[in-house]
Amino acid sequence: MPYFHFTLGPVQSFVSQARRTRDFWSGSFLLSWLSGVAMAATEALDGTIEFPIPPAGYLKRICGQGDLSFRPRIGAIPNRFMAKIPEAFGPGQAAQVAEAVRQAWMALAWQVWNFDGLCELAEADAMLKLWERQHQNFWEIAWVITQDKTDSAALDRRKNWRKDLPLPEPGVKCHLMEGLQELSGIEEMKKDDNERRRAFWAKLRDSVDKGEIDLTEKEMLCAVAYVKRRFVRVFDEFDKKIELCDGKKLNIKGWKLDPNMPSVSYMAAVHWVKALVLDANPGELAALHDLAVKAGAGRDEWDTRILCLDEAVKKSLAKADKEDARRCIALDGNVFFKHVQESPKSYGLKELETRKVGHWLREFWDSRTGTEPSLSPFYAVLMMDGDSLGKHMSEEANQTPIAEALNAFTEAKAVPKIVSDHNGVLIYAGGDDVLALLPLEDALDCAVELRKKYTDCFESSGIPTTLSGAIIYAHVKTALGEVLHEAHAVLDDVAKDGAGRDAIAVRVLKPGGEHLTWAQPWQIAMPEGKQQLEVVRLAGEFRKAESKNPGDFSSKFFYKMRARFEMLADMKRKEIENLLAADYLASEPARGQDGKKISLDQAREFVRPLLDQCRPAQRDPDKSNNPCRWKRGPASADAALLVRFLANKGVEANR
Repeated sequence: MPYFHFTLGPVQSFVSQARRTRDFWSGSFLLSWLSGVAMAATEALDGTIEFPIPPAGYLKRICGQGDLSFRPRIGAIPNRFMAKIPEAFGPGQAAQVAEAVRQAWMALAWQVWNFDGLCELAEADAMLKLWERQHQNFWEIAWVITQDKTDSAALDRRKNWRKDLPLPEPGVKCHLMEGLQELSGIEEMKKDDNERRRAFWAKLRDSVDKGEIDLTEKEMLCAVAYVKRRFVRVFDEFDKKIELCDGKKLNIKGWKLDPNMPSVSYMAAVHWVKALVLDANPGELAALHDLAVKAGAGRDEWDTRILCLDEAVKKSLAKADKEDARRCIALDGNVFFKHVQESPKSYGLKELETRKVGHWLREFWDSRTGTEPSLSPFYAVLMMDGDSLGKHMSEEANQTPIAEALNAFTEAKAVPKIVSDHNGVLIYAGGDDVLALLPLEDALDCAVELRKKYTDCFESSGIPTTLSGAIIYAHVKTALGEVLHEAHAVLDDVAKDGAGRDAIAVRVLKPGGEHLTWAQPWQIAMPEGKQQLEVVRLAGEFRKAESKNPGDFSSKFFYKMRARFEMLADMKRKEIENLLAADYLASEPARGQDGKKISLDQAREFVRPLLDQCRPAQRDPDKSNNPCRWKRGPASADAALLVRFLANKGVEANR
């Protein structure tokens, strides 16, 4: 029995080249949708998808069949699959699957073209040539037919044959997708040509701006990025009939999609906004809303649903029958941040009115008996990926149980619910891959729950696979494309290669670059019997202690650790522990419950687990069955700095 292996790309660049969170989502969705088209075409040609198992009803919905109320929004189909095919399925049928993907994409591109009336623009002729060139040559499709079900490496070998490399493009390049010419098609770079180019984009923005704000000022996009940004406006009307060989046909239909994705500023402010809504009365929320609207803040997040904010709104509605809370949590998250209030024009806000918002917020929190909660300028990107599944897939007996376990992992009550329960937004969940945006406060706990669910799903299969994760805590000023690039690098290079897989890795990105990187195998990061990562538990302890004695002692202690490790690398662990305990004791006067100075033994109790996290471990594959299976590296202060970062929610790192 022959097998058909198919893959579609580029993946990482198409998804990660993003200027806003919606670009991030749309790249994942479109890749998943096109892979679904390829699966549907394969089934139409009498193939049977064996791995991965597509989500229930997804392929039927792509073909406009089944439950039409099912409108999947999250990418859930990987870019690579394997199908069992009849003997009659040969290269001609395989080429038809690839052609179906290209036709579906071109049909979607032309639908955007017609919907936006691009042919009516002044540069239409040059733009038409660019439109056809970029769309026809963008997707990288590879396939092979094998007799061996386990020979997935044949597809990797086929991908390496690629010889039709794209030629360099002229003119000004796209602001979203590197290397591709912007849409006007104007190739010259003289002053008059630049004026024509700017006039083209001004006219285009005016013609498509129907309250949707898909194109920002000074932004120039290539044809592919333009479709990525605008396809959601036409997807519900998409209808493409594709002729396959042997008289078979494939009908592809779209559905209504919600284009809303929360901004990074909104995700960073989630818990602060929750505290605001719970603490304020309806009149105060109405006053804040009116001030923010006068400052120019839109209700960009009206359709955003974050669990803790929805719960806060319900409690607020119990106070009065008005939706002031709902209007407040719908506001553009930028307006709440001090750095925005100090430079409002940079964010499209009015200067005087925005300063009034800041003044109102300061007076509001000053009027409360408690202290203002920290408004963190950091949010989290969580990326997780299964370990060594390719090795296990090489055994045919493993393929069905792996497919079933992965399907259970990504179904609606698993990954999507876990991310939602942690106040996050799921971007992609397909196969063994997960990608999500979360508030800083929830990301590590979410990763723990996802790992547990993954392990539970594979427990009955008998397949010893694990899940590695990477979290990027990024400042809201950091370019989103850079954040996504770092997430891939941290997952592959730090969690998998560095810590030896089955690990968690964290990187903090400040506006100036990397602040810290910490990684540990899960067994070290979360000792046996514990339900929480040690760095999270220690951050909670430290936060409670610091609230009793506010000051800058945390800087004194944690940053001193870095110098200590550099000087005392050859000291024995016990000696380092005693020295750090003494430093901790000396850094702050009274930390005990009774207000008395803590003892040296109590200081050791805090320092000991912290020191464990400061010594990076790597799994030794030669000692997998030995309790001493870790290779320990020299101590680093990054774990301690992460504890401090989590305790302060990154606020001090922003100063």
